[in-house]
Order: sequence, then C-alpha cells, then structure tokens
Amino acid sequence: MRTTILYSPGDVRFEARDEPKILAPTDAILRLSATCVCGSDLWPYRGLQPVTQPQAMGHEYCGIVEEVGSAVKTVKPGQFVVGSFCISDNTCPICKAGYPSSCIHREFMTGAQAPMARVPLADGTLVATRELPSDDLIPGLLATSDVFGTGWFAADAANVRPGMTVAVVGDGAVGLCAVLSAKQMGAERIIAMSRHETRQRIARDFGATDIVTERGADGIARIKELTKGLGADAVLECVGTQESMQQALGATRPGGYVSFVGVPHGVQLDGQGLFFAQVHLHGGPAPVRRYLPELIDLVLERKVDPGKVFDLLLPLDQVAEAYRAMDERRAIKTLLRP
Repeated sequence: MRTTILYSPGDVRFEARDEPKILAPTDAILRLSATCVCGSDLWPYRGLQPVTQPQAMGHEYCGIVEEVGSAVKTVKPGQFVVGSFCISDNTCPICKAGYPSSCIHREFMTGAQAPMARVPLADGTLVATRELPSDDLIPGLLATSDVFGTGWFAADAANVRPGMTVAVVGDGAVGLCAVLSAKQMGAERIIAMSRHETRQRIARDFGATDIVTERGADGIARIKELTKGLGADAVLECVGTQESMQQALGATRPGGYVSFVGVPHGVQLDGQGLFFAQVHLHGGPAPVRRYLPELIDLVLERKVDPGKVFDLLLPLDQVAEAYRAMDERRAIKTLLRP
C-alpha cells in the first residue's frame, strides 16, 4: 500500500510501504473509511517542530476492523470503529480518573493517513458502533477522533454550564468544534473570535451568538465591552500561541475558567499576572477516549454535525495538496478518502 510520509518541512510524499501487521496481541488492523490532515500536522510541515527523520503521518481515523490480536475482546472484524488520537489501555489509574490521554501506556497514533492502519491497545482505544453507519455520517464520526473530542474537552475543562458566557479563541477546526460543544453544554452566549467569513459562518451555524474580529489587546477590550466590563465566564483557547493564551487570560473574568487545548508553541505565562488574574486554568491533550461513546451517539443520532469543519474533500493520493491547502488557509480541514 501507499502511505503519507513527511520527509522535511513542506515535503510530504505518498509512497509505498508494507501493509500494517499485528505486532502484539492487543493490536487491531483497520481498513480506513476516512482520515484527514490535522492542524497539528502543520507544525512540522511548516518547520516549527523538528523533523529529524521521515515520519508516517496521520492520527485521526475511523473504519472497519480487518483483523485483531489474540487478546482483543471488545472489537471484532467487520465492525466500524472510531479511535482516539491517543492510544490508551483505558484501565490504568490515570485512565480511570478520566485522563486516558495521559495513560501510563500512552502512545500517540501515527500512520493514519493511509488506506490501513495498526492500532495498538485496541480494547482501550477503539469504540465500535452498533451497526455500519451511512456514508454521510463518516465525516462527523471522523471528527470525534480528535477535533470534536478536543473541542468538547475545551468546553468541559472550562466548566461550561447552562447560562454561561463563553469566548472561543481560535477559528480552526478545534475552535469551531469548541463552539459546537459549548452550545451543546448549554452556554447562553458564545463569542467566536474570527476574522474569516467562511469560518464565521460555520461558527454561527454551530451556535456562536457574537463574532469578534479584533485580536490581542483590542480583542480583549471588545470582549470586555460585550460583557459589561467583566470578561467571559469561560474562555476556550484553541490555538497554542503566546498571543492566543494572553488573549484568553485577559478576556476571562476573575473567578472564571480558561481551558487550553492548542498544542503550546513558545507559550510562557507570567506568574504574577496569572496570580492576580485569579482564574481556573486547565488543559492538555484531550482525553478523547473518555468522550467517544457520547460523541459518537450525538453524531449517529444526527443531533450534531461536526463534519461541517471539513470544507475540502480529496482522494488520499492527493494528500500533499491537502497539506498545501490547509497551510495556505484555503481549507479549514481536509477530509481524505482512501
């Protein structure tokens, strides 16, 4: 088969590799129904994260189980499954506490931008649907593997509750899914920070009540203006830069909540500033496996459609164009079909 390999910044190739095989009794082999390019894939693609050797790409996936190892009990060949981008056993004390993304046996999924993929710790990582889903639900189910699950964690970690005012920093796929998640959790007012009309439309469709185009100090001032000088009850930081984190902290009222789910790059916090901000701060890699059963049901019951974040569909062999389109902001998120 052919799979996606990143050789160096800007150099993505779709080239021949051996088909994946069972390497441990806890493995499963999937034939993927869909995969995609993640915003976090752009960090090494842009040279902002080191690429020391050719690496297989892709960590968002869903598909049909082809084969399982002898120890796998919860999924079987022929089932449709969705898996988290974090591999976990789902039984260790950290998993049981609700944080499978920090499982003591954690691995990060790789190699999913391919027709087939090996998933370690299948019992703890994969969730099967009751029946094969219709094709139009595939994008939404794929989104639960990472961006919807991560957006859900952004809202959950920020303690979003009915009646709250929530601001979302970041209008990528995760930020848009954070808007959708805050709406599902009952937020009364959702302020999406975005300068892009296409993304603003999706944010509105997902439940945003206000759009703020300003950034930095001006963005903070605008949110303060919209909240009678107080700041939002919860701010969901979905980018991972110094500017986005400062904007999130500055836009939160004292006693409010800040979640951060964007992978940090160059973020440094001022201790004294954080001390006097007096906000709750919680984030990290999203514990997607904790949420998967609920999120899959929301999609299957057609209560939400996070698949709307995929605004470009390409065959898998055009994966290099998928990276270019997202890097050049011609696409929010690209769905790839093998």
